[in-house]
Amino acid sequence: MLPITGTFLDEISHDIPHQNWGAKEWDQDFALMKQMGINTVILIRCGHKRWITYPSEVLMQLEGAYRPPIDLVELFLTLAEKHGLQLFFGLYDSGKYWWEQGDFAKEVDINLKVIEEVWRRYGHHKAFKGWYLCQEVSRKTGAIIDLYVQLGQHCKDLSGGLPTLISPYIDGQKALLSSQASLTKTEAIGLKQHEEDWNEIFDGIQSVVDIVAFQDGHVGYDELADYFTVNKQLADRYGLQCWTNAESFDRDMPIKFLPIKFEKLLLKLEAAQAAGLDKAITFEFSHFMSPQSAYPQAHHLFNRYMEQLK
Repeated sequence: MLPITGTFLDEISHDIPHQNWGAKEWDQDFALMKQMGINTVILIRCGHKRWITYPSEVLMQLEGAYRPPIDLVELFLTLAEKHGLQLFFGLYDSGKYWWEQGDFAKEVDINLKVIEEVWRRYGHHKAFKGWYLCQEVSRKTGAIIDLYVQLGQHCKDLSGGLPTLISPYIDGQKALLSSQASLTKTEAIGLKQHEEDWNEIFDGIQSVVDIVAFQDGHVGYDELADYFTVNKQLADRYGLQCWTNAESFDRDMPIKFLPIKFEKLLLKLEAAQAAGLDKAITFEFSHFMSPQSAYPQAHHLFNRYMEQLK
């Protein structure tokens, strides 16, 4: 199997219950990540709507964001340095301008200011090793290419060319909102259309995006090999690293979302290994694989994974 060497940090939580951890619990979790072989953490977003991870003057002024009681970005960077991990910083997701209103320009404008503010505040940290463009899509949606180009270029210009990462999803049979009751849909993208869409997107963003990590949970397990192969071929064509975002939660259960059955995770990681993908990251360790997760199933998933790793 392709070992998991990276994880998202799910702050701000969107559709996963918050665990209400403080500095002590996060310190313990970073140590557990290191024990499992993780060397990369990715802040999934620095803010969503009015909830933010650091006291951003930009977002408090422009979006009326609530001042957080703790600077999680400073905490995560400090812990990453303590435990020898690299951190990719996730940008701001308004949850409305680009997604609901189709106003990609406003989403970009806010994030350009966030990027500048963040680099001033945290760019001195040795663990700050990259950027995550957090607007996740499955298709050539609206002005998504232009959004990636502008944000990716600004990140690189300010930080001396640090790498940028995106983690799209595949519009497969399990690509449903968490608020939807069903588990699958009948109208799903085919492999050919997926390839055409992402060929066009990669062609447009190849100079400003370095890494693509497709989420692996939206297609059937029997389809993974084909999609992994296409993703790898496309990434190679345009000079991108091709990672897999191995979801460690289960999309096949009516309760959303619980830690995944180990057999399913193993199957996905073995398929990623067979396709020659460069790295496996997961969404996400702290809720779904950590021995201190609020879900007891996650404790056992950690044990099964570690047994397999050894």
